[in-house]
Amino acid sequence: MRVLVVNAGSSSLRLRLLAPDDEVVDDQHLEDWDGAETALAEWIEKLDGVDAIGHRVVHGGSMFRAPTVVDDEVESGIESLTSLAPLHQPRSLAGIRMTRKTLSGVPSVACFDTAYHATLPDAAATYALPAPWRENWDLRRFGFHGLSHSYAARRVSDLLAPRPVTRIVTCHLGAGASLCASKQGRSVDTTMGFTPLEGLVMATRSGSVDPGLLLWLASEGGLTVDELSDGLEHRAGLAGLGTPSGDMRKVLDARAQGDDAARLAFDVYVHRLAGELARMVTSLGGLDAVAFTGGVGEHAPEVRAAVAERLGFLGIAIEAEANERADGDVDLSALGASAATLVVTAREDLEIARQVRDLLDS
Repeated sequence: MRVLVVNAGSSSLRLRLLAPDDEVVDDQHLEDWDGAETALAEWIEKLDGVDAIGHRVVHGGSMFRAPTVVDDEVESGIESLTSLAPLHQPRSLAGIRMTRKTLSGVPSVACFDTAYHATLPDAAATYALPAPWRENWDLRRFGFHGLSHSYAARRVSDLLAPRPVTRIVTCHLGAGASLCASKQGRSVDTTMGFTPLEGLVMATRSGSVDPGLLLWLASEGGLTVDELSDGLEHRAGLAGLGTPSGDMRKVLDARAQGDDAARLAFDVYVHRLAGELARMVTSLGGLDAVAFTGGVGEHAPEVRAAVAERLGFLGIAIEAEANERADGDVDLSALGASAATLVVTAREDLEIARQVRDLLDS
């Protein structure tokens, strides 16, 4: 089955056609949504057959807990969740609508970033909020980056086979960042919550902050909801601490040159990351492997080294030279480490294609 994978981001559109053996037949990256529909139609006309389409959709809420074939009702359901992911959901819908129009006879499947976390136990998913709030508005931890976490956890098991690996923490570190604790292939804890703002320090997002601080900024600081949203989403994280762009590469370069703001940004980032990773281990009851994936996870050896140094008591230790030269999928574990540490190349497209084939073949 040849699967066209559509990954619609807030500012770009990535398209990749995978052969039945997952070989990349062709791909396209549109940096701008202006004129995307025309460009998509022209590109698809050049393809030699598409059997199915898989769409990455950020938020499935409680409505969509598994991959789902898209029809008009499903499309409406996805649209109803827009307020939970206002930057990404409209783009996912645009990608769905464009391909349903251009390839009207080809089945489309929505694959949700939240679905992998549908297995979270109640203790991990429930917020200690008033019951009427939770019931009226379905307030719970949904979790995100599920497609990446699912792929990375499965890839770790494959790479370490035949060694038994059942307790894995995957670290998806990019512009957005989250951790996931997977036990026997099921998500049992994660750092993002009701929205992608919770958890780790990210490029421009704050991660978790004291909710009382936000109440104070509204009541005493006079900030509006829109101002709070803009600050937390676009001007916080690494951008708020050291580098306006929030680019970890620039943080690392400035830190190496002795810049105090960049040093603080790095230290805050690693402090939160190491602490949350240790928390994931408590949910697993132990640790067999840690995997770093995503732009920062794959390409920032300084981050991996700093985290490993802080978490040696969990059996994590990495070989310095292997860490520095890591490229692609690689085991960084030092001799004698009780928990393996790996770098895994992010391949959400492979996870989407797998889910599409599994659903349609069944």
